[in-house]
Parts: sequence; C-alpha cells; structure tokens
Amino acid sequence: MQYELVVGLEVHCQLNTNSKAFCGCSTEFGKPANTNICPVCLALPGALPVLNRRVIDDAVKLGLATGCTIARQSILARKNYFYPDLPKGYQISQYEEPVCTEGVVHVDTDEGQRDVRLVRIHVEEDAGKSIHDIGDDTFIDVNRCGVPLLEIVSYPDIRSAKEASAYLQKLRQIVKYLGISDGNMEEGSLRCDANVSVRLKGAEEYGTRTEIKNMNSFKSVEKAIEYEAQRHIDVLESGGKIVQETRLWDADKQETRSMRGKEFAHDYRYFPDPDLVPVRIDDEMLERLKQNLPEFPEARSERFVREFGIPGYDAGVLTAERDVADYFEEVVRSCGDAKAASNWVMGEVLRTLKEKNIPVASFSVSPERLGGLIGLIAGGTISNTIAKQVFERMLETGDNAEAIVEKEGLAQVSDTAEIERVVQEIIDANPGQVNQYRSGKTRIFGFFVGQCMKAMKGKANPVVVNEILKRKLDG
Repeated sequence: MQYELVVGLEVHCQLNTNSKAFCGCSTEFGKPANTNICPVCLALPGALPVLNRRVIDDAVKLGLATGCTIARQSILARKNYFYPDLPKGYQISQYEEPVCTEGVVHVDTDEGQRDVRLVRIHVEEDAGKSIHDIGDDTFIDVNRCGVPLLEIVSYPDIRSAKEASAYLQKLRQIVKYLGISDGNMEEGSLRCDANVSVRLKGAEEYGTRTEIKNMNSFKSVEKAIEYEAQRHIDVLESGGKIVQETRLWDADKQETRSMRGKEFAHDYRYFPDPDLVPVRIDDEMLERLKQNLPEFPEARSERFVREFGIPGYDAGVLTAERDVADYFEEVVRSCGDAKAASNWVMGEVLRTLKEKNIPVASFSVSPERLGGLIGLIAGGTISNTIAKQVFERMLETGDNAEAIVEKEGLAQVSDTAEIERVVQEIIDANPGQVNQYRSGKTRIFGFFVGQCMKAMKGKANPVVVNEILKRKLDG
C-alpha cells in the first residue's frame, strides 16, 4: 500500500533577552547550576512575576514576519503539571488567547516552494533541567526556569522528513534575521517536537499521531521522522494499531522509544494566571515593531541581484545569514566592486568561518580591510595569488593589506624590463617547449606563464607577463 506522511511541528525558540520572562535573573547559558535564580524562579511564597516587555515585542515581530494575525489582547495562563524541575508546579504559557495566530512559513524544497501554515505563536517560560548522568542520582538545575520561549505550532502540512528539516531551517533563519534568538539547536535555543502520522494516499482523514521529542539537530529531526513513519507503516501493515503517545528519539540507537501516554489540553487544567494582567497591543506599538522589521532574505537576495548585478546563486548564499549579508554590503561600500566582494566573501571568508567555527561577528578581518585588499588587486598593486597570501597574513596579524604588502615587499612587479629579462631566461632554458609551442601545441603557453610567475615569486603582473611571452614566442 502507498502511504502518505503527515507531520506537524511544535518548535520552541528561546529568546535572546538578557533577563528572564518574569523576573530580572540572567539568561546567560553555561553558568554554574542554580546560580541564575531568585524567589520568582524558585516559586517561593509571596514572589510575584512581572512580564518582560521585550518578550511580547519579539513575539509580535515573529508574528509579523510570518503573516500572523496579532491579537490586540492576549492572556497568560497557568499550564499545570508536576515535574521535579518545575518548582511552581505550573508553567506560565498561553492557551485560549495566544498573541499570534494563523501565519505561514514559505519553505523551499526540491519540488518548489511549499507553504506551511501556522496555528499559533505563543509566549511561555522554560522549565528547569533534570540531570541524570552524574552517578546514580538525578540532580535538578533550575537556571533555565523562567527563560523566555516562543512556541511556534504548525498545521500538519509537512509531507516529508526533508521538508520538516527545511521548515525548521527556515524558521531558524527568520528568528536570526529578526535578532530575537541565536537559533542554536546544540544549546537548546531551538527545540522541536514532531507530531507524526501516516495515512493511505488519497485519504482525507488523518491517522493516529505520535509525538517525538529530544531532537537537537536538523539531521536528527529528519532521521527521527523517517524512523517513526516507517514504524507506523510496519505496525499498520502487520494489522496493528498506532497508540497515541509521546516518544523519545534515541540518537545512539537511531530509533524512537515510548516515553508516556500523550497528554491532552484538559490534562493541564489551563486557567488565566491571576498574578498577570492581560497583554494589550495598541496601534503605536504595532506600528513601531513593523517599522523595525529587517529586510528578509528573499527581498534582500532580489535586491542584491538587481543592485549589484551578481548572480542569483551568489545572492542566495550571501543572504542566508543576516550578519554575512551585512558584512558583504560593507565590503562593497568599501571597494566598489560587488562581484569581487562576492567572490571573496563566498570563498575565503566563509571558508575561514567554517574552519574556525566562528560567526562573522568574531571574524578578525573587518569589511573595510577586506575592501582595501580587493582595492589593491583592482589597482594592480598585487595579483590574486599574492592577495591570498596577504589575506592569510591579515588573519594572523590583524594588519591591513597595504601595510603587509609594504612590509613584506609583496607589491606586484610591472617593470617591463625586469619581466622581459625573466621571460627571456625561461625561453632560453626550455628550447624543447618552445619548439612544441611554435609547432602548434599552443596549450603549452600556460607552462611558460607558470615558470615566469614562479621565477618572480608570484609578484609579476600576469597581464604584462602574458603580453611579453606571446610577443617573444610568436616572434
């Protein structure tokens, strides 16, 4: 039988606010256990929450970026459940009246663009962390309690594991462009639960779904969904029934395993938090946030093609990350040559960032200095070959290109008399290759160019070398 995969994702995005959602404690990652805490985090008697305004701002920004309807009034509710790492015994979240509803995310797939609809985007606080890998005991770290999250819930519009990964990557790109999250899955800034079911192709009714948790990379999302979909098919083909439940993804065994029966909304006994007033969004706030939205990748890519005349592929690579696109534009402003800037950023810059595993913000060569290097090439001061050596020296020393070229004597030689002398030496030393060239094997011309550049340590002006070689060999 032919089955169709049906997937909806629930994505938790940690906001990069300095303080938590309902208190002034730091959200800094990696601090010693139980140090970023206060009476509000610990739910001590008499401690009252105060909403961090930035959390609502960020929720509205994401809602606007995904075409959501923004609720002018939304309610913060208590979601009641009992885990050892949840001191209050409830989580402040949203249920009946979330801040954003009915949006859409446009996802590029191998089959073209797909639209994944959003049910809602709502605000909630994170729970703490249970640590099971220290001896035989379980330890609790409540640093994460109260860290602000946005939960982004999609409709079951996703039809493949690759599409689910692409959707998640697109969400990550959007939140990073907005500057509301670093989107780091390894540190838990972006976490994903997948609701998976299968049905016969052509069927309208959805199959029984299971929820998969514990996926911390795009690849694990793909693998987990593929595994779970095949498990569903195997159960159905053998005459069994799917049990609605929550399952964990075991990355080591590359399989899902049962965790608990699936909860329903009524299990959480939602009710409005009596300590928090309704959130109201007025026209002034909405207009302010609209005006502060960035230029998103699709629009920016189109502008790069139109304004700078670079290929669409280049524009797509350069706009994938907002910081890289910003860096590229600064380089163009500095050197005035968009195509050269594109080649250098896509080549040497991105290669270095990948090798060092660092963001553009930590890159040691400023856009102005890279623009200066490109300017030296355009002006004939150095060749492309020497420029790569200079770039490496810039990474090591932090000096600008002009200072390195002057200090190390790397300026390109355009003195025709000097180049002519070297060319003649190369011709005299290789009579056999000269005879081959003159007998019609002109491809050997590159050999002479290489020998000349080697003799002059890469500093000869290649245009002048080519002109003199051709004149002498053809003469």
